[in-house]
Amino acid sequence: MTRTDANASTIDVRNIAPRERHPLIFSTFRGLAAGQAMELVNDHDPKPLYYQFQTEMPDTFRWDYLESGPDTWRVRIGKLAAPHGNGSCCGSCGGA
Repeated sequence: MTRTDANASTIDVRNIAPRERHPLIFSTFRGLAAGQAMELVNDHDPKPLYYQFQTEMPDTFRWDYLESGPDTWRVRIGKLAAPHGNGSCCGSCGGA
């Protein structure tokens, strides 16, 4: 992983063992503050990772393709702000 600026980091997983990729990606994402992003570089479309994010962390991320193959895929994964600052729902918005 390389740091590109104060608000983004780049993770190039092309030379990382497949079993280590998702734990590294999720660990890095969890370490981001709201509004920050990381850039993922991969040798294939990381669509299964996108579905895993949807399942495990719905409504907490933004997924933007920066490059879509054929040899390299780059995705910016941004961490969204929580809808409520303290992480709990006040009930007035219906949980939105």
